[in-house]
Amino acid sequence: MSSSSHRAYASWPDEALLRALVENDRTAFAEIYERYWYRVFAVAYRKLKSREVAEELVQDLFAALWHKRAEQVIQQLEYYLLAAINRRVIGYLRAHQVRAAYADYCRHYQLETSHETEHSLAATDLSEAFAKALLRLPEQSREVFRLSRLEHIPVRDIAERLNLSPKAVEYHLTKSLKLLRTYLRDFTIVALIFLLH
Repeated sequence: MSSSSHRAYASWPDEALLRALVENDRTAFAEIYERYWYRVFAVAYRKLKSREVAEELVQDLFAALWHKRAEQVIQQLEYYLLAAINRRVIGYLRAHQVRAAYADYCRHYQLETSHETEHSLAATDLSEAFAKALLRLPEQSREVFRLSRLEHIPVRDIAERLNLSPKAVEYHLTKSLKLLRTYLRDFTIVALIFLLH
């Protein structure tokens, strides 16, 4: 692709770029990426305060735009991209609530030294409760959760590894997190009461 042909795409309106995208035009896709990646990244970064995570979500978004180019009907490109990145940010934050709460809980006990034995037992109890909660998950949901949250493997790689669609992987993650929150709710309440004493 010559720079002059790429410059020609820069003058195209979004509607023309979307039509070309549906026709598998990689140069149109490159122009969409150049035109919008920073705006989309800025939204994710402002909400997450993590360049690495924001970049990962932006890459996932544009990869999905390319892979689903024939399936999607997009009316307004900028609105679509900004709404899509917001959904991804919300999904990321929700998915990390259980893990973050668990990490904060453990960190709190690691920093405390006055009641080391009690804290060690509490952390062990939480680990055991978490492990038991994991075992209560359906097998495929448990495997998806393990790969995503414990081994930090991206959704698309999990989908390929388990021969699932990315949407199925996201479904299993959402289901797992909901079930884990339910299973650990009583334990977390007891732990918070212990922390306040």
